[in-house]
Amino acid sequence: MAQQTMRGMRLGTQSLESERGVNYSARVSHSYLCKNEHVSEMVFSADAEIPQTWQCKSCPAQAVLLEDGKIVTLDASEDKIPRSHWEMLLERRSREELEEILQERLDYIRARRAGGQADL
Repeated sequence: MAQQTMRGMRLGTQSLESERGVNYSARVSHSYLCKNEHVSEMVFSADAEIPQTWQCKSCPAQAVLLEDGKIVTLDASEDKIPRSHWEMLLERRSREELEEILQERLDYIRARRAGGQADL
């Protein structure tokens, strides 16, 4: 009986919700040009921050944003230099604090070894 009630219905392929009362956000289209002269059209929300580079749809090259038919000059601020663990550690503690912590740990380890206990 259950099969008869479901006959003719394409489950999963059609939505039973209506689009009545739905307000879509404003959209804008931007073009990107890669080094191989491929133009990629991308649609973004009107209030979104537009990236200066985008992956080309036709090849693996990076495409650059076009404004009024001209390539946008890239900001150098977009190139982030990765910080090392040591640099991040120095942001949180001073060198004197680190040397004090190191000395405390070395004293603790030496005391354990002198007592015949294994290191953990």
